[in-house]
Amino acid sequence: MSEGVMTQQIGHPMEKFQRQVRSLVQSKAVKPADSLWKIALLYGDEWAFWKRELEDFGFTMQDPIDDLLAVETWEEDV
Repeated sequence: MSEGVMTQQIGHPMEKFQRQVRSLVQSKAVKPADSLWKIALLYGDEWAFWKRELEDFGFTMQDPIDDLLAVETWEEDV
């Protein structure tokens, strides 16, 4: 008897970033209504990378953090 084969996808880096941001919101470091640029203060040198990733997905730095947390799937158009 063979069991169903589960394909495990490697998560998109934005999934990890989203979890980190959700944690920041839960710890009250930022509010869901805050603009994304507020996260820049917490990410320092890494921010340039994350800002580029966010912009690639159509975000602006004025978008609320809530918009980032609402994304269910991070897929890039190939």
